[in-house]
Amino acid sequence: MNNENRNEFKPGFTAGAENWNGRLAMIGFAAALIIELVSGEGVLHFWGLM
Repeated sequence: MNNENRNEFKPGFTAGAENWNGRLAMIGFAAALIIELVSGEGVLHFWGLM
């Protein structure tokens, strides 16, 4: 059994890095949805990129 702490932040290609990547992606996706719901336009339009 591997006793690695998957919640510990360590740089590099580790199991913990994969967890943090997933968590930050979920936060970003939720933020994009909230921006679209509040502003009524897409994220790129909201930031003036399109």
